[in-house]
Amino acid sequence: MAKKKKTLEQHVAVFGESGSGKTVLLSSFFGSMRQFPQAVTLPFDFVAESPAQGTQLLQKYFAMKEDGKLPGSNKYRADTYKFSLKLKSPEGNASRSDAVRMVWHDYPGEWFGHDVSGETEAQRRVELFRSLLVSDVALVLVDGQELKNHEGEEERYLGALFGSLSNTLLAMKDDLLRDEKQLVQFPRIWVLALSKADLLPEMTVVDFEKLVTKTSGHHLNQLRAAIQGLIAGDEALSVGEDLILLSSAKFTPGQIDLNERIGVDLILPLAAMLPFERHLRWAGKGELPAKVARDLLSNSVDVVKALGVAGAYLGKLKLPGPLGVVTKGLAALLGTSLADEVAGLVDKKLEEAQASAVKKKDVVASVLLQFKIDLERAEQAGVLKRSDR
Repeated sequence: MAKKKKTLEQHVAVFGESGSGKTVLLSSFFGSMRQFPQAVTLPFDFVAESPAQGTQLLQKYFAMKEDGKLPGSNKYRADTYKFSLKLKSPEGNASRSDAVRMVWHDYPGEWFGHDVSGETEAQRRVELFRSLLVSDVALVLVDGQELKNHEGEEERYLGALFGSLSNTLLAMKDDLLRDEKQLVQFPRIWVLALSKADLLPEMTVVDFEKLVTKTSGHHLNQLRAAIQGLIAGDEALSVGEDLILLSSAKFTPGQIDLNERIGVDLILPLAAMLPFERHLRWAGKGELPAKVARDLLSNSVDVVKALGVAGAYLGKLKLPGPLGVVTKGLAALLGTSLADEVAGLVDKKLEEAQASAVKKKDVVASVLLQFKIDLERAEQAGVLKRSDR
């Protein structure tokens, strides 16, 4: 019996104050993946695993597209959305196996900067946070409208945003840490995302980084310290080192143009590839506890195999179970040899590898390589900045 292929599953936790654009972002993201012409040209179908959620998201998408109506916010709703990337056959007909599963965890914006109303709500907030601890990436939405409103005093807004998140984590620390053990599973890549970036058309991602660092770097360091107090292997942590510009649509009175998006199409490539690249790099330093390295690398081996690179290295590894006990030597081997080979696939080499995968009808490899191309191009366009660490 053929062994069932493991689905690459990546979780994304999305944090943002009420009104920062989380609901619009999710609706724009899903709707754009499902509509012509993008849905036809992609080598996969993007499907909501809950048909009811898929219908709700499309309903909001069409209300924006056809009627120019913004969706209402989901007050105090902590929804989780599961999406499957189902590969099309090489001939382009019916979908076949799942290649990637993306899980989107939405953290209620009303819990930013506000005390919980009682023990029941406090416990609900802790339980919600536990559910998103499996996330590889956390998106922290910085509201472009608020930045514009606070021009010249951006620290007031950014300090409150980062401070609220820090205080939330510190308030839940005792509940999150059971038996005083630090967490292995926890979002370790915290991406700053400028939502409503269309309101600040002159701002590049480098400008965004400069603004945050100059006005609120110490607040960001406080957030980093709060997270470090929760996790094991805090060397494997990136807070605000990755940044992205996001705009769900172009908004004019009575009209919402969902074709004028910025960065929205990068969410899936970011979720699929950013943890893989970063985890290999961290593990390659050989400084992480074995348990942390094993957890971080569990998906990376599958991505490497799918990309069809460094097979010689993988073939030499004895991996009992999904990965086996990761020693410093193994982490170094994965982190240097494999990461260097994959990281070396840039520009022309990357495009050649992707074209070769298409020619071989290796849909998984071609999709993941295209994701990597998309991220490279976004950096060149000033929409995305990835950490060098």
